Amino acid sequence: MDILIYGIINSFSLALMAIGFTLVYGISRLPNFAHGALYVITGFAVWWLLNKLHLNYFVAIPLALVLMGLVGAAIYRFVLIRVRGMATSEIIATYALGLAVLEFLRWRGFRGMTYTLPVFIEGSVTIAGIPVDLQRIIVIGIGIIVVSFMWTFTHFNRIGLALRGMAQDEHAAMMLGIDSDWMAVIAMAMGSILAGLSAVALLPLGNIVVEAGYNVLILSIAVCIVGGLGSWVGAILAAFIIGFLQIIAAHIQSHFQMVVALLAIIITLILRPSGLFGRQKELEERV
Repeated sequence: MDILIYGIINSFSLALMAIGFTLVYGISRLPNFAHGALYVITGFAVWWLLNKLHLNYFVAIPLALVLMGLVGAAIYRFVLIRVRGMATSEIIATYALGLAVLEFLRWRGFRGMTYTLPVFIEGSVTIAGIPVDLQRIIVIGIGIIVVSFMWTFTHFNRIGLALRGMAQDEHAAMMLGIDSDWMAVIAMAMGSILAGLSAVALLPLGNIVVEAGYNVLILSIAVCIVGGLGSWVGAILAAFIIGFLQIIAAHIQSHFQMVVALLAIIITLILRPSGLFGRQKELEERV
């Protein structure tokens, strides 16, 4: 039962981490390798608003998420728009930006166990004899809400439909008058907000450390590659596959959890390069 319960919790955690990365790539084909840095920045922003400005926790969180949305939009308008279409340059630009931010935070002394966020609700519940923190239950709730919102937004909202159109066929969408750059700005802003939302949900379970940025980026990439780059359904399914495998591996050795994610990337690229629901050409089609 502990594998089942904590496997579900871990799967929702991975889905929350990766959905922002998947959203940006699925709509604009932009690999946002600053995703992990945005995750960590959100944690520090909320901590700063709480401890320096002494704002209420549930006021600090929306302010930090709005800030992340603006940061994501700025990354596109001032950096990515200049290299869009050059895949290698997009990766280098976003990774370099994320690396610079994370290492700046490390240089400023943001390390160790000093920086933490309070849980939303104290306490725990017992499910089938297994104790579970209420914060972990909240993570599942937030995951369900985010997935439901994204589906509703992209099926019934005008902007969401435009984003779907860009994801399905960018050239056809542009012929219908949809501005590709404007959609990319919205996608980057929403992806950054989702990265921040995953941070405020998951960081209360541990400390705010620079290393979390690298871990989140690797896990997000693993989920997206296994599920198929740009596929939201694939990302959610991949999150459950990797999430349960990580919990099983943790019963053997806790350090194996990251190894599972890296092995998932390698095996997927060897056996099915397009992932579970990806649209990239298979190996035999390219030869």
